[in-house]
Amino acid sequence: MAIWRKAPDPAVAARIPPGQVLTEKFPVLHFGRTPEYPDLSRWDLRVFGEVETPFTLRWAELLALPSVEVTLDVHCVTRWSKLDTTWGGVSLSHLAEVAQLKPAARFVVFHSEYGFTSNVPLEVALDPQAMVAWNYDGKPLEPDHGYPLRAIVPGRYFWKSAKWLRGVEFSAEDRPGFWERNGYSNSADPWREERYADG
Repeated sequence: MAIWRKAPDPAVAARIPPGQVLTEKFPVLHFGRTPEYPDLSRWDLRVFGEVETPFTLRWAELLALPSVEVTLDVHCVTRWSKLDTTWGGVSLSHLAEVAQLKPAARFVVFHSEYGFTSNVPLEVALDPQAMVAWNYDGKPLEPDHGYPLRAIVPGRYFWKSAKWLRGVEFSAEDRPGFWERNGYSNSADPWREERYADG
């Protein structure tokens, strides 16, 4: 992995949270094996919870929704940062609009393969750059990076951007996800170095 120990100029340095180093590569980090999807005709995504209109989308239906492209910096809790990553997919705010959130909705829980979950406050999930993404850098996601669909959550360590996404739940209560239950910070703000639950 190509890494610079120091940012090349002050403008770039200002985009790197404390304790992080830059990389040109895209490291692969996850727990468990990479799922395989030989046929997406049986794949679906559920949007449910504290909503007036829960729904389920097949792959073709998801792709037919209004798509967006965002470019943002990502920061991994393992201390690498990658700048100017470009993602394509559907904004989480659009899914929320279609689902018609109830007043009780205050959090989002992402549900992925193998029972993996991650959680964020609703205001984080409705950030204009937050999305469910099927493209990275103009190409379909690679299997190790979440193919066919992953969450993209700006402003949080990258484990919050759950890979292999199968459900978006709007919840009245905050429910810690897989990594949070295993000692990681619930808030996961890279600018405050909120890596672990004990600080």
